[in-house]
Amino acid sequence: MAENPFPGQRSEAPDVVAHLSPVSPLRREPLWRHLLGGSLRRRRTERGETLETVAARAGVSTQYLSEIERGRKEPSSEIIAVVARALDVTLVDLTLDVAQALTVERPAVEQRTASATCFALAA
Repeated sequence: MAENPFPGQRSEAPDVVAHLSPVSPLRREPLWRHLLGGSLRRRRTERGETLETVAARAGVSTQYLSEIERGRKEPSSEIIAVVARALDVTLVDLTLDVAQALTVERPAVEQRTASATCFALAA
């Protein structure tokens, strides 16, 4: 039986997943919370501010903001809005950051899909 490529998730048909792309391993697209957290951390550090300062302005705990920045927590839209305000950025700014990061990641995903399709057609 093939190893589950997504640890922590059950795979009902592991052989199908294992044979999608014989050339490259199956890559997962990044999660929204990871990209959002990275954007928040980058913006905070560019401003030279500490977690404590931004968390206090946003009205959230330092621990919670740290977990958001590390992609461990999926914040509500309300929390995202108050943290964005504390960093003097808009929700549109953060959304564009995430969209840009996804655009950079996208070619590798499309290439994998094309490779898998070509392999399937050749078989």
